[in-house]
Amino acid sequence: MSRGGLRCAAMSEREEAAVRRTEESGAPPQSKLSAAQRRGVSELLKVSPVADELGQLFKSHGHELHLVGGSVRDALLGRLGQDLDFATSARPERTQELLKEWADAIWTTGADFGTIGAAKHKLRVEITTFRAEAYDRVSRNPIVRYGTSLVDDLQRRDFTVNAMAVTVPEHRFVDPFGGLTDLAAKAMRTPGAPEDSFADDPLRMLRAARFAAQLGFQVVPEVVAAMTAMAADLARITPERIRDELAKLVTGADPVAGLRLLVDTGLAEQFLPELPGMRMAIDEHHQHKDVYEHTLTVVRNAIRLETDGPDLVLRMAALMHDVGKPATKRAEPGGRVSFHHHEVVGARMTKARMKALRFPKDVVEQVAALVFLHLRFHGYGRGEWTDSAVRRYVTDAGDLLPRLHKLVRSDCTTRNWRKAGQLAADYDALEERIARIQAEEDLERVRPDLDGNAIMELLGIAPGPLVGEAWRHLKELRLDRGPLSREEAEAELRRWAADQDIPFPS
Repeated sequence: MSRGGLRCAAMSEREEAAVRRTEESGAPPQSKLSAAQRRGVSELLKVSPVADELGQLFKSHGHELHLVGGSVRDALLGRLGQDLDFATSARPERTQELLKEWADAIWTTGADFGTIGAAKHKLRVEITTFRAEAYDRVSRNPIVRYGTSLVDDLQRRDFTVNAMAVTVPEHRFVDPFGGLTDLAAKAMRTPGAPEDSFADDPLRMLRAARFAAQLGFQVVPEVVAAMTAMAADLARITPERIRDELAKLVTGADPVAGLRLLVDTGLAEQFLPELPGMRMAIDEHHQHKDVYEHTLTVVRNAIRLETDGPDLVLRMAALMHDVGKPATKRAEPGGRVSFHHHEVVGARMTKARMKALRFPKDVVEQVAALVFLHLRFHGYGRGEWTDSAVRRYVTDAGDLLPRLHKLVRSDCTTRNWRKAGQLAADYDALEERIARIQAEEDLERVRPDLDGNAIMELLGIAPGPLVGEAWRHLKELRLDRGPLSREEAEAELRRWAADQDIPFPS
């Protein structure tokens, strides 16, 4: 096995030259398959009937077809999925014609960038014409130019671990930039100079951090240096593309690794300045925690409490829950430090930042609500909570209650084991109390004891704002006192109407 790749069939002259260069560097003999490659071949064989069938179709019409990029990387990692990426010498219109003979479904949304998508046998494929992109290094999108060489196509890719290919149907492995060696070393390196790669597409800097989070890879020093020097170039990228990379990073296996890289390189300052903004100086008496480090710990804690896979809303809430602290930090008598109402300020900041990044409205609202509610629990252990307070906690959280439970528990990062144990016991008690009241009162569907129709009938009024005011008054009573009988609810409505100088029919 050479750093340049395993040759199972004739290579082009350009590819042979690339392989010779890596063999001359002293890499292992190309005849010996690595354990990683054996796993990859095993993974590829699971889909090879379909991939080979597709490869044979293109070959029979005089075109090359190669499995490329993340598909090859994931196969070598033993995690190949149902989405496969291919590169071809055929132009998009020709690819579309050939796929009509093969696919169950075809889509052409990426045709302007040379990509045609198709599905067959539960497998989704995207086939892209060899690219030789040109960038003006000012605009946000590349100028697409089609190429004629697989090696040229691989060279324009972001990282060496994504610049490997397997030719189908021949199963020839092509690795002109040492991707397999970097894969084994878990190293993120660019095929060429990182400065050139990032100047072409600054989003690749975020992808480096994302792969660190998803795959546990280390970004090599020269790439980190280029990310640091070129962080400001991220301004060329649309908020939507940044959002997508951030979401993938946050839901990765180790988002903290990616987040640290974003902060250390200055990239976070470009689109999420609230994160590095939490690096607050600790006073000499250590009257408060390092909010940044605390936040990363809360993210890790939240991940441990997930039960159904990565939860973007929970993880973003953990990441943003204390963003309001720097703005609300106050020195108090006796050397104390306070952050009064940081949850209110933080919820407002969270909503503004996530809107700027074009997150979906429902995700923005959910994350901001969790940030706003995450401090509500404090004080429960002092015996201050009535059943009314518990009802309001559940009602205000609504469908977010399970996530709120996890966020509040994750926020306990104290090293004082007695304090940590007491907080956990207090929250256990709160959850038990919630369960009891829910069983008694069906808290998930708290409604006033009189509906709008009954209010209008009793007050003798038509639909309008007054009905809503009466409804909200009765709901507040329901939260304070629990369920009321019909007679009690009507009496309360009469009292409210009298206070409002509203005649109540006899």
